[in-house]
Order: sequence, then C-alpha cells, then structure tokens
Amino acid sequence: MKKLIITAAVAVATLVSFNAKAQTSTTPGTVPAAVENPNQADITFEKETHEFGSIPQGVPASYTFVFKNSGKEPLIITNAAAGCGCTTPEWTKEPIKAGGKGYVKATYNAASPGSFNKTVTVMSNGKKSNVILYIKGDVKPVEAPKQ
Repeated sequence: MKKLIITAAVAVATLVSFNAKAQTSTTPGTVPAAVENPNQADITFEKETHEFGSIPQGVPASYTFVFKNSGKEPLIITNAAAGCGCTTPEWTKEPIKAGGKGYVKATYNAASPGSFNKTVTVMSNGKKSNVILYIKGDVKPVEAPKQ
C-alpha cells in the first residue's frame, strides 16, 4: 500500500511539474517576446527641434525636417500628426529606400502673438515607431501704421 501511495504521489508531482512548464510557454493571452529585425527600417532626423526665433504675426512659418532611412528595409511614414490645429504637417508619402532621404514639413500659422512650442508626432514602421518633432519661437505682434 505504501508503494502505491508513493508511486501515485510521484506521478502527480511529475504531471504538475510538466503542466506548469507547458503553461509558461503557451499560456493563452500572453504575448511572445518581440524578435528584433536587424534589417528593419530606421528613421534618423538631422535634427528634431527647430527654433524660429521671432516671427511676425499673421505670417505662417515653415520648417522642413529632413530624415534618412538608416535601416535596410523601406521606411514608410504612416502619419504625421500635429499637436494642435495651428500647425500643419506635410511629409514624404512614398516608401523611402535604405539610405534614402525624406522630409516632414511643419507649418505654424502664427495667428496669435506670444511664444509657442508645438509638436508633430511622426509615425512610421521604423525601429522608433514614433518620433516627436518640435518647433519653437515667438510671434511678435504687427505694429499698426502710424498716422
């Protein structure tokens, strides 16, 4: 009887151990670790912040950020979203080949006087899927003509 109890206990322990190992590698709802793709596109901007300095009120100010695909696969900009309605982004729409260059142009409408610090978030299939670009400056009010 003792042998039967010991054998059953060993069998149950073995099954529990085997089941625990199987669950850690195939538990439903878990996400497997991401495998890094060494050939993945990689977006590298020449600079990520542009300081306009003083600009006149009512005159839109634009800056074109240039980037390079430093990966081996084509880079695709899926979107460029401004942080507010006062900034309008434009960007290279076609895929950028490895080693190729593209642009993201940010235009600020400069309607209100005062300092500004605006963002454009660039989304792509690159290693850094989101890159935030900054435009800064100070809008000076236009002086009324003297009479």
